[in-house]
Amino acid sequence: MTYDEIKKNKEVCECLKKGNENLGVLGFTDHSVAHCTMVAKRAAYILKKFGYSESDIEMVKIAGFMHDIGNVVNRSRHAEYGAILANEILKETDMSLKDRITVVSAIGHHDESTGGATDPISAALIIADKTDVRRNRVRNKAKENFDIHDRVNYAVTDAALKINMDKKVIALNLQIDTKICSMYEYFEIFLGRMMMCRGAAEVLGATFKLTANGSKVL
Repeated sequence: MTYDEIKKNKEVCECLKKGNENLGVLGFTDHSVAHCTMVAKRAAYILKKFGYSESDIEMVKIAGFMHDIGNVVNRSRHAEYGAILANEILKETDMSLKDRITVVSAIGHHDESTGGATDPISAALIIADKTDVRRNRVRNKAKENFDIHDRVNYAVTDAALKINMDKKVIALNLQIDTKICSMYEYFEIFLGRMMMCRGAAEVLGATFKLTANGSKVL
């Protein structure tokens, strides 16, 4: 089983499509194939920078692409539902048992409400997912109807993930329009996710740094 093959898997794609539709109705930001593809590529970039094997990189790309399929069942506990669905889907492939369990575990641990990094695969997945903060994930087009989640995401005009291997630092550099969202509101929503990234970075033997508008905040 390869990343290219899982991207073409009809069951995975339909789960992602329906899950994203469900979240759209409920007022959540975009969790589409585009988001999952970005997470897969970013997670692969992280592991590649830290010198992990091609096998690990392929696993994290698969986990990244599949990580949100649980939203087809329910947003609540979507990580756990996604892990169970992923296990059933990957059973039907030629993926080894060890790799399948690693991918399933990473998916099951990626949500900040119940999870946390337990190995390099889950660590890279978490950082890649939680740092995908950008304006075009907001689906509500009427700014006057924005809730705090919409405002926080829409206020981010630029987000760059940088890795300094000499200092072993993973840095998320944000530009936030404070006319749209205050820094207080940003941290009200994202502090838990950023702390999760800090723990994930530690699993990779690194530290996590967050800067907003040029100032270090974590």
